[in-house]
Formats: sequence, structure tokens, C-alpha cells
Amino acid sequence: MKQVNLFKAAIFTLFVGLTSCSDDDTPELINEEEVITTLTVTLTPDDGSATVILQSQDLDGTGADITVSGVLLANTNYSGSIVLLNETVSPAEDITLEVIEEAEEHQFFYTVGSGLNITTSYDNFDSNDNPLGTEFTAVTGEASNGTLTFTLRHEPTKPNTGISDAGGETDILASFNVVVQ
Repeated sequence: MKQVNLFKAAIFTLFVGLTSCSDDDTPELINEEEVITTLTVTLTPDDGSATVILQSQDLDGTGADITVSGVLLANTNYSGSIVLLNETVSPAEDITLEVIEEAEEHQFFYTVGSGLNITTSYDNFDSNDNPLGTEFTAVTGEASNGTLTFTLRHEPTKPNTGISDAGGETDILASFNVVVQ
């Protein structure tokens, strides 16, 4: 009886020893996607007139509330900035800081709908001099109206010629009906 128990103990020890040994005990790091509930675009005109705020906010996951605080002035240069928040936590978490910190893995794209007379250009870049886009310039032309869409891509191909060949995953997309007067 003792021999059987010793044999079982030896087999058990051998089994535990073989299954617990590993050359790679480092756990795999999981990079969880951040929750983005709110995208706020601030457009500040160079001439000192009224700032225009574009905001997309979806606090409950049922669809975004889209607001535009006013009209853009024709033939005006605007400095643009984008802020991303997770407002499911208190205080709200500023996701913009993580996007800037991981600039090589992110890029904003600005899509101007037909009929809207606006051009955009990037004002901030990653360490490889590829566009990031949390800061940008928007220049309005003559009076017009249409959509202005902001898309944040995670792990896009960089460099790229635009959203059509960027690849990656969309972290957030928001379209705004904009009027230029």
C-alpha cells in the first residue's frame, strides 16, 4: 500500500513539475481600448471673434448628441484643437493625453463634405513627423454649408495619403453640420 501511495506521489510531483515549468513566465500585456464618450472640437478664429465649439457626446452608448455652438465666419483662419474625454468615470478622464502620448499609434482625419468650403491642415505630429491631428488649422472660404467629420484611427498605416489608405481601427467618428457665413 505504501509503494502505491509513493508511486502516486512521485507521478503527481512529476506532473506538477512538468506543467508548472515554463521559460516565459511574463504575462502578456493587454492594451485595452479606452472609452471615449465625448469629442470636443474648439475652433478659435485668428481675428478674435467668437469661438465655435463642435461636440459629440454619448454617455450611455445609445447614440451621440451632436451640438454646434455657432456658425463659422467666411474667409477666416481658425486654430483647432480636439479633446477626448471618458465621462463614464468621475472625475472625467482626459483621453487626449493618452492619444498624444501614443502619437505613433493614432491619427485624426478631417473629412470635409461636398459643398462645405473649408480646408484643413495638421499642426501637430508624432516623433516620426507623421500627422497626429489633435491640433489643426481650418481655413474657411466663401459662405457654404455641409458636414465636417473627425475620425480618430488607432494603429493606422503611417505615412498615408488620407483615411482611404490609412487602415487601422476607428476609435471615434463624429460628423457635424457646419455653416460658413
